[in-house]
Amino acid sequence: MTNVRSLDQPRLLFQANLQPVQGSRFQPTGFPDLGAAEYQTAAGVSTLLVESAQSMANRLESVCWDEAEDQVVPALLGIPYVVVTLPDGSKTNSILEAHRLNSPYIEKSDRFSEIKAEVGFEKDAPFDRRRLAKALLKLDPNSLIHGIFLESVGGVVRLPRMLSAFVEATDVRVAPSGGVKFDRVQPASTGDSTGYGKAAEGYGNVPFHRDEYSAGEITAYFNFDLALLRGLGFGAEEEDFLFDLGLFKILAFLNQGLRLRTACDLEVVGDMVVRRPESWELPTLADVEARLRQRIGALSGSFNQPPVLEATYEK
Repeated sequence: MTNVRSLDQPRLLFQANLQPVQGSRFQPTGFPDLGAAEYQTAAGVSTLLVESAQSMANRLESVCWDEAEDQVVPALLGIPYVVVTLPDGSKTNSILEAHRLNSPYIEKSDRFSEIKAEVGFEKDAPFDRRRLAKALLKLDPNSLIHGIFLESVGGVVRLPRMLSAFVEATDVRVAPSGGVKFDRVQPASTGDSTGYGKAAEGYGNVPFHRDEYSAGEITAYFNFDLALLRGLGFGAEEEDFLFDLGLFKILAFLNQGLRLRTACDLEVVGDMVVRRPESWELPTLADVEARLRQRIGALSGSFNQPPVLEATYEK
């Protein structure tokens, strides 16, 4: 069992080689007004961003949630988070919200004043980052792992990502393709308008093109900031819990979360490679899940009780 304090490194760095589960083509992430992020390295290697750090944070959070059961996955039962009931009766929560505790639905809820009090920000006093860390551990440890910026509380109430990741491909080639949206009511219509409406509104045959890619190598990179973790003032139990929570996210993502898009379904090839510290060996997902169950039970006194804070949205 790994103890964070025994890892004499500021970062845990490792990577995994990936490949499409079928064929050789894949669809990368895209950005408005940019499209795919294709670029040349200093060595002249054609490179492509397959998944950004922002998107990977969302994906590493989503593996914590069981959509079928509408609750956290079994290994994380008992972990704290905030649930908000919306005016129509539907619910959202701090695990699934992109900005975690800084979600506008949580900020505008009837319980946000309690969250603000736990953080303890005072306008004319030095900000206590350790108190923020303690509050996040109590209310939503995911916000410790993936970072937080509670600007509505104070401009300094923030923590960077403890765990960051991205997926990159090298030696890439464009694989152009296309298709057509076929209108079975008016199959001959290809102009700007039809007898029912314009092509921009979805009527008529609409041809389109798309660019996918092939690559010599696709790699997922993970960076766990151990210096940040050790600097938050927690005891060894809390540090080891957060470390295992981050490892769970990574291993679960690589095990079940690699269908990034309809045309980007990947799988791990070979063993994961630890770059720092080189002598360290990654545990199995089953081992991490077993440890997390124990750690969550042991830390219940540091968590909110009950662990799920129920709130109601109030615009």
